Amino acid sequence: MVNMENLLCLECPNGCNLILEWENAENVFIAGNKCASGITYAGRVIHKNRKALVHARAETPLFSKEILKAVAGLWQVQLKKLHYNLPVSGSPERSVFRVVLEDKDGMFFVLEQIPAKSLELKRQIAATVDFLSKKNLVHVQPYLADGKGEYVIKYKNNLWQIIPFVQGVLLDRQKYMYEKWRGSALAAFLIELRRKSQDLPFSDFRKVFSLKDYIYKLIGEINLYNKNIKSEINDISCFLEKDFMSAYEILPVAFCHGDYHPMNVIWSAFDIKCVIDWEFSGVKREVYDMANLIGCVGVEDPQSLTGELVKSFISDIKAAKIISKISWKYLVEFIVALRFAWLSEWLRRKDTEMIGLELDYMRLLIDNKNSLQKAWL
Repeated sequence: MVNMENLLCLECPNGCNLILEWENAENVFIAGNKCASGITYAGRVIHKNRKALVHARAETPLFSKEILKAVAGLWQVQLKKLHYNLPVSGSPERSVFRVVLEDKDGMFFVLEQIPAKSLELKRQIAATVDFLSKKNLVHVQPYLADGKGEYVIKYKNNLWQIIPFVQGVLLDRQKYMYEKWRGSALAAFLIELRRKSQDLPFSDFRKVFSLKDYIYKLIGEINLYNKNIKSEINDISCFLEKDFMSAYEILPVAFCHGDYHPMNVIWSAFDIKCVIDWEFSGVKREVYDMANLIGCVGVEDPQSLTGELVKSFISDIKAAKIISKISWKYLVEFIVALRFAWLSEWLRRKDTEMIGLELDYMRLLIDNKNSLQKAWL
């Protein structure tokens, strides 16, 4: 008797409903996947609990090769081969469907279908990255535009964009946060971004994202719907209320990437190749990107908060004098404040383990504020 299970694939935006057919304890067959990532995901889930050989029943592409060929042709890209097995860096939630393709000249591209609700945002991101590239900001990869200068094109009621594929070297998640050269590379990009975005025409300095308002709104929702963490959240809120919240509005602003951290970087063996995922870019408090990066490195391993990557990163940013004195004063508080955005994501997913981890991390930052400031400043 064949034992059957269902599994929702979370490997890419397709969100396929996988069917697992257990022939016996050693062999399971996968069906329902629209790309090769379904096999990878199912194998990873299965191997957490047991050893078994994973076999594919079939792979049915979401779009035929003929359709994808026609779409790529809108940018004069002549499709030769589709590479479903090549992983695409960046969050899969940013698009509906994406695939790596190879053209007749051996060049590789990422073709993405985007949701209609993201049209204006995607256009602005493409225009922003193109502007920065033309200002000679290194490590950015512009999207392709058609003959009319359009970055997003509609084909049979679907919206598409295309960008050259950049393949990198995977981070060693156990040791990268202690590698000094990465801190210097990450700092160098932020320093150049500040300089090259000074006259960015798409930035409205009258519309500044308010992390303060975001936090107050989230705390209100937690007090209503997540009362089990209400007490801990209110303790963290009290820490921010002591001084930071009242000073927040006077912190200088600048154009920021908005989600700057090592996992949104495509790396070579010794440098940055490309910075990706600009969905949250815009005018924010000047220390936003810096605080987000330090917070993301530290959550991987709290000891790395005083490790070589963070120390070299901070040292280079200080030397460039792109951050004001008052922003340095509130760096720890800003890192804590930014973790509310990550907490919101775990609450949305109902991930109790990550919610607990995030709260512990915020408390650790608060309890060690003085020692961190001493190590950094």
